[in-house]
Amino acid sequence: MSMQRTHIASIMRTGFERLQPATPIREAVARLAKRGAAAAPVIDEDGRLVGILTQKDCFRPMLGASYYDQWEGTVETFMSRNVATLPETLDFVSAAEAFLARSHRVYPVMRDVEIVGLLHRSDLFAALVELSGGAYNRPPANLADPVARKRVSRI
Repeated sequence: MSMQRTHIASIMRTGFERLQPATPIREAVARLAKRGAAAAPVIDEDGRLVGILTQKDCFRPMLGASYYDQWEGTVETFMSRNVATLPETLDFVSAAEAFLARSHRVYPVMRDVEIVGLLHRSDLFAALVELSGGAYNRPPANLADPVARKRVSRI
């Protein structure tokens, strides 16, 4: 199978945490930690992607909590805005180029204006190794979505 003809929808994770802008940051941090998530998209009341909260974004409120022994703020205060996204029909090579261009660990995957998944750099890496004829026989241990895990195992 050609890397240019393999779409990221086949390996994206569909079971992921979604946050609201008004979610208290302490709750959001706890939810990310509980799932072992690198990031979570922030969705407004109309279902639109308005940001992404990454582990890196969470360091500022966590440090504030350690210094002052209190958690303050909401997801909206700390989230990254102007989120780079990828279309679900994007091929593996173009997705790899996107990861090379930015230091992101995760990209939201879109179908028009709807977020339909998350593409993790580690999942794309595993799929590319497998397609390149590598000796990689199983998905990464952190591949939480059973549907994506099954798809990667068939590649």
